[in-house]
Amino acid sequence: MGTEYLMAKLKALLLAGTIALASPFAAAAQEVVTVAGIEATRVVIAPPKTELARIIKAGLSTAYGSAEKGTRAYTQTQKLYFFYGARHFEPLWLQKTPDGRIAFSASAERIIDVFKAAEQEGFRPSDYLTADLDVAAAGTDPARLAALETAFSAAAIRYAQDAYGGRVAPTAVNKTWTITPKRINEAEMLVKLAESSRPDQILLDLSPKQPEFIRLRAALARFYGADVVDAAVTIPDGPLLKPGMKDERVTLLRQRLEVSEPDIPETAGAAATVDISYDEALVAAVRTFQEGLGLNADGVIGPATVAALNGGSATTKDDIIANMERWRWEPDDFGRFEVEVNIPEFRLWIKQDDKVVHTTRVVVGRPQNQTPVFNDEIEHIVVNPYWNVPPSIAVNEIKPHLIANPGYLASQNMEMLAGGKVISASAIDWTQANINNFHIRQRPGTGNALGRIKFLFPNQHDVYLHDTPSKSLFARSFRAYSHGCVRVENPMAFAEALVQLEPKITLASIESMIGDKERWLNLSSKIPVHISYFTLRVDEDGTIRSYGDVYGANKRLIELLNE
Repeated sequence: MGTEYLMAKLKALLLAGTIALASPFAAAAQEVVTVAGIEATRVVIAPPKTELARIIKAGLSTAYGSAEKGTRAYTQTQKLYFFYGARHFEPLWLQKTPDGRIAFSASAERIIDVFKAAEQEGFRPSDYLTADLDVAAAGTDPARLAALETAFSAAAIRYAQDAYGGRVAPTAVNKTWTITPKRINEAEMLVKLAESSRPDQILLDLSPKQPEFIRLRAALARFYGADVVDAAVTIPDGPLLKPGMKDERVTLLRQRLEVSEPDIPETAGAAATVDISYDEALVAAVRTFQEGLGLNADGVIGPATVAALNGGSATTKDDIIANMERWRWEPDDFGRFEVEVNIPEFRLWIKQDDKVVHTTRVVVGRPQNQTPVFNDEIEHIVVNPYWNVPPSIAVNEIKPHLIANPGYLASQNMEMLAGGKVISASAIDWTQANINNFHIRQRPGTGNALGRIKFLFPNQHDVYLHDTPSKSLFARSFRAYSHGCVRVENPMAFAEALVQLEPKITLASIESMIGDKERWLNLSSKIPVHISYFTLRVDEDGTIRSYGDVYGANKRLIELLNE
């Protein structure tokens, strides 16, 4: 490295350092400059020009200097210091009145109105209208005025981020929920709010534009109106209820579905009795209800049907707010042609320009092997796939079989590999060997766990969509039985709908590849896939459909939101 380069680099660093002398803090509001052909980032801390600006600088300096490095408070006070430093520490939200008092500006008052109405967005006003936003209490005290100004900025940013990307990190609900919430640019948002004559509208416009979010918000508004009935008929959980059985819940079911009780002949001197038989009239009403919601119309009342029966009138305010929160995590744009899977609904659909062009039932991960929540892109279709056995299944399920029966792998059309070569599993003492030192896979075929086709979107969870030989599970209302991947009921129909925009792939070309050799097809355009967890869906007419909290995640999110 030459001397001239080192000297130029030193000049650039000195330039940044001399600007930084205006403050004891480094890495301030920044701009990129070029010195001797070398780019350098210099600190921009403009000196205060007014008394109030000097007060704000003093307060910010104290807060920044006392914050512990690495904490959220440090990051926030640092950003605020740099932001205000770039604008001579002039206040955004405070102004002097004609009589010399300090008061909130008109823009600040508009934002305060948004804070007051935060319930309508599923928030708590107290999260933003904190005790340190008392302008009267601040008086003319320099430190308190500075704290007031910056506290208001922090509250506005907090609301903006909550509205845009949610209040809770998805991984706090479940570590496998690796969906990435959207983030605002805090400095840009402060400038935008300060320069606008309608900062309140800017904040309100940050909420999702998805139709279902808007309908959820409308449903929430009804909870703050006079038309909410708290004494709605709710069906308790209980054992599976089949036609002909007796159950105390039958009385509530008749009320919920408005089915009259059967006439029971009175017997002289006998006490009045209530028929709790799950009879044909009630079964017919349940089947009609199930069919209307896309459930398996078998008349059997299990967890999914109970959850659906409790939808709408029995939905709680917390349920609505939790589902609104999950919509805030989702991207603004799902894509013009995309795939959606909703875990509690046990259903998949393809949408083109927001219209459903294909839908089918799915089986998702069981509670102990949960399907994760995340967004990705389908890149490949694999025909006649090998099933590469995950390490957890190898340890917990296959190894015990191998100890009991050394020929187990052959009976399952599986093979074991070491160093990329097939070896004999029966020659190994599985009471001593570590099975995770080997690779196990199931060969293509009719009995393969992935069926005849899988739809691949490479991800950290090793989860994908696929066919399955276990077709009977799709007839059930509750369909959480997989090891985490999503099984598709009609995989070939799904494949045909998926490749409709592909220039060189058709259903016929896919079906011609079926055999005993794995074949890969690369899509010319990646297709967005969104795996979500919505326990409430709202139709265009405002009808709320409720689905079971299969993983308990809705309950967990409600707890976090109410902390």
